[in-house]
Amino acid sequence: MSAVEMIKQMPQAFDAEAGADVNAVIQYNISTPMYATIANGECTVAEGSSDDATVTLTIEDDDLVDLLNGDLDGVTAFMTGKLQVEGDIMFAQTMATIFDRSKV
Repeated sequence: MSAVEMIKQMPQAFDAEAGADVNAVIQYNISTPMYATIANGECTVAEGSSDDATVTLTIEDDDLVDLLNGDLDGVTAFMTGKLQVEGDIMFAQTMATIFDRSKV
């Protein structure tokens, strides 16, 4: 599955209970920029760039696939330069808790 396809699956992987109080926009700077909006207990995704990103993740498509599959640790990706994070880094660290990786 490609990085774009995985991001498109995020609404199905979103844990509405865990993300009930989250209001955020996650910008993915990949080969096809995309963003996920989390608000009112729902997650939606769209292609393009958001002017209102809470956190921006810049990563190669293959590395994002590995990250979402659990084959690449987020901290390792960040420390080795495979992942650049701008914005709310604390939110970036908690993103995994509001998505069920097995549904991506």
